[in-house]
Amino acid sequence: MSSTEPTEPRHTALDALHRSLGATMTDFAGWDMPLRYGSERDEHVAVRTRAGLFDLSHMGEITVTGAEAAAFLNFALVGNIASVGVGRARYTMICQADGGILDDLIVYRLADTEYMVVANASNAQVVLDALTERAAGFDAEVRDDRDAYALIAVQGPQSPGILKSLTDADLDGLKYYAGLPGTVAGVPALIARTGYTGEDGFELFVKPEHAVELWQALTKAGEGVGLVPCGLSCRDTLRLEAGMPLYGHELSTSLTPFDAGLDRVVKFEKEGDFVGREALLQAAERAEQNPPRVLVGLIAEGRRVPRAGYAVVAGGEVIGEVTSGAPSPTLGKPIAMAYVDAAHAAPGTAGVGVDIRGSHEPYEVVALPFYKRQK
Repeated sequence: MSSTEPTEPRHTALDALHRSLGATMTDFAGWDMPLRYGSERDEHVAVRTRAGLFDLSHMGEITVTGAEAAAFLNFALVGNIASVGVGRARYTMICQADGGILDDLIVYRLADTEYMVVANASNAQVVLDALTERAAGFDAEVRDDRDAYALIAVQGPQSPGILKSLTDADLDGLKYYAGLPGTVAGVPALIARTGYTGEDGFELFVKPEHAVELWQALTKAGEGVGLVPCGLSCRDTLRLEAGMPLYGHELSTSLTPFDAGLDRVVKFEKEGDFVGREALLQAAERAEQNPPRVLVGLIAEGRRVPRAGYAVVAGGEVIGEVTSGAPSPTLGKPIAMAYVDAAHAAPGTAGVGVDIRGSHEPYEVVALPFYKRQK
């Protein structure tokens, strides 16, 4: 660890509030974060049926400004960021020159020449360093804004009603993957309709000094409809049911977007070169000729829970590896995401199991996601 990196965990602006609510705290990517407040199952069910409130202030906000901000991000990232309209957001990735995924990102276009890049907490410094390096030669400035924002998410079917009671912003006109500046409970915020739960919901970027006030206002507004505070533990089971990848599990530097089945994020047709383009063209060609392993869903026939790194087997052969696994509160069974050989990836493929401590437990192969909300 370099001397510039803090050895003490960082604390969000809501730290004291989490502790007052009796949260079980955990070190996550160098941040002290709430894992759960009570039962993670109850928190999960609340988000699926009512609403949950999350502190996501550990996420890495990076602001990019300048006359060539759009051209720069088109070069630095694999997506077509120049085509994102003001007030809209895009899911994209930053890759190494060899095509390996450095991180998956959401990029918001806040103004004509201003963007906010949101990186995963565990990769924020890596992404910041890569963007800073790639900005050379562009009329664009990369700014570390991690300390400028707290991020609070309200997710679940009741979230629009809760937020509507606190803001005049046009939430009905706010599409999925859009963001608009507004005021929530008197607090200036960037209101984004994004999330990582599979439910409708909003992410609110505010100044850290306004975080406690906003959290308390949301808590009060949600009292009558069953809003509960939620930790990172249920966030993981919610995104797993929704089939959403997590960096370090489904995504890594050893995989390209084509290996991860996320070729849709790579835009070869955009203007100009971009970092990783040549390697990704080759990866696309390889994937066509020799299909890589496929990310699939697995549902247990028994009760034993698979974990990341467990082998997926068929006919005594190892045919893949589990990347994420957990009991699913919605399905009532253990579930997993796994990369498996293309020959065993079709939903309903017979004879597939997971090696759980030497025992081959039977699993059903299904298409992702496990759960899709009713619109």
